[in-house]
Amino acid sequence: MQIGIGLAVAAALLTNLASLFKHRGCHHAAPVRLQEPLRSARNLASSPWFAAGWGIAAVAWFVHVAALSMAPISIVQAVLASGAVTLAVMAQRVFGDAVEPRQWLALLLGGAGLALLVVTVPHFSGDHSGFEVGGMLGFEGGLALLAIGLALGHRSERFSKRSEITLAAVAGILFALAGVAIKGLTGAGGVSLALLAPWVALTMVAGIGAQYAAAAALQRGGAIETIGLIGLIANAAQIAAGVLVFGDPLAASPLGVVLQGSAFVMVCASALLIPARRASVAASSVLA
Repeated sequence: MQIGIGLAVAAALLTNLASLFKHRGCHHAAPVRLQEPLRSARNLASSPWFAAGWGIAAVAWFVHVAALSMAPISIVQAVLASGAVTLAVMAQRVFGDAVEPRQWLALLLGGAGLALLVVTVPHFSGDHSGFEVGGMLGFEGGLALLAIGLALGHRSERFSKRSEITLAAVAGILFALAGVAIKGLTGAGGVSLALLAPWVALTMVAGIGAQYAAAAALQRGGAIETIGLIGLIANAAQIAAGVLVFGDPLAASPLGVVLQGSAFVMVCASALLIPARRASVAASSVLA
């Protein structure tokens, strides 16, 4: 487990760095269009910044998968969430992006809240990869329906003004869907091949969809609000999966329950504070 936690720390740093590279690269590429996925991918790859971000993200993904195979998903994702502060530091110090005080607060609240959720659980060991197929399908199906609903609703007048927030939420949910599936695959030794094949396909589709939604969100919004929200939603959903799907234990004492409830409130407050007050970055027709 200690090695898994160390890998999660490395994955957090690499993921944040990759996201900042991709954010810069997105603004040097043509708008992402889901109706033209191959052309959109070529346009993104033509940006050296985005190509570098993709490369770093690929390394981060392998490190993340290795971490999931060695430690419980709730622990891994809490470590990734607690690395959110490094996102603001790198964005401001390395890339020169402005970070509003409320966004610093949002990242601190979100990371601390997600970390508190795990700190308050009873001690446990092992990788916690076991699960019930019904619980896995129910949780993954719920995430898929939520992502589809948001994707279909992003065109409405209510969401059109801040579509980057909706797209970031979709990306976070899809990243969570893929992450939960990958964690399950590390403990799916007894699952039949008939179920395993579509499961792997679903993981790939969710991962690819998450990449396109994230690129579209990055083109429309600022670095902190989009990257921060994607990470917050992805990590929170996977921590929930740790408890609901993989059986990671909850707090055993009344005080622990109160602290976990407070952690949930911190995460919700973080999601409300992340969007910037200033006008979001303009981009034309990112999704047709």
